[in-house]
Amino acid sequence: MAAVFGCWTSASRKAVKPVFEKNKALLFYPVQYEGLEQSPYIFYTGATTNQQIVPGLDYLKSQGVKSVYLVGSDYVFPRTANKIIKAYAAANGMTVSGEDYAPLGSTEFGTIVNKVKSSGADAVFNTLNGDSNVAFFKEYKSAGLTAAAMPVVSVSIAEEEVKGIGTQYLEGQLTAWNYYQTTPGAANSKFVAAYKAKYGADKPTSDPMEAAYVGVYLWKAMVEKAGAFDVEKVRAASDGITFDAPEGLVTVDGKTQHIAKTARIGKIGADGLITEVWNSGKPVEPDPYLKTYPWASGLS
Repeated sequence: MAAVFGCWTSASRKAVKPVFEKNKALLFYPVQYEGLEQSPYIFYTGATTNQQIVPGLDYLKSQGVKSVYLVGSDYVFPRTANKIIKAYAAANGMTVSGEDYAPLGSTEFGTIVNKVKSSGADAVFNTLNGDSNVAFFKEYKSAGLTAAAMPVVSVSIAEEEVKGIGTQYLEGQLTAWNYYQTTPGAANSKFVAAYKAKYGADKPTSDPMEAAYVGVYLWKAMVEKAGAFDVEKVRAASDGITFDAPEGLVTVDGKTQHIAKTARIGKIGADGLITEVWNSGKPVEPDPYLKTYPWASGLS
């Protein structure tokens, strides 16, 4: 097998990881994740922690946020992400006002939202996954909580999810990703036009979708450089491979098998699209184990 492009959750990736390692086969994983992982047989084309979660926290800090409430689904990504967030908060003068988890797929958020509201936190960091976001944001609005008074930063809500949840519940809320349909540039204009021509004008593009697309082209470039489909030769050829992606220039770090990506904070609009309000200015080198952050020592 030359390569597999797939998996959606960290739980699914961790389940198949030993299979790929045992068989020395390549997996290209396209979704942002919690970091603290590296495998010789996985290329991570979505964001690692210092390309999404840390920029999200840095943005909140720059906006004067001094306290956050953590809400997540009860599985590996939110649990690990929140461990990292708590370490960041402790080192950056930020208080964690509360931390709650809901079972995957849960639609009961009355109690959690009441706790969020009574906490008086400046913002919420949201690591909920899937349909739970629909119930959470409906409850959030019905409790009288607003993006202006207590913004929510989400790391798993892209344009597709906005459409499913409803813009009336999300307008003004924040997201942390590396790509939006609205990201400027010729490569993205071409990508969006081709996608809509194929799948429909009402179908938005999103970060995981773009990262999956990027993975295929990076693998193609690795194969061409290696002159072979052989997995070990492809891995050896990976370092420094670049691609003019819809998100901007990306570069493979052969050591970690992650890619350098520009971090972007976006705000959800009434039209269901996400508009960038901040970016890192240049691609952020991947640091899955947060080795360059003194406050993260001991997390892995």
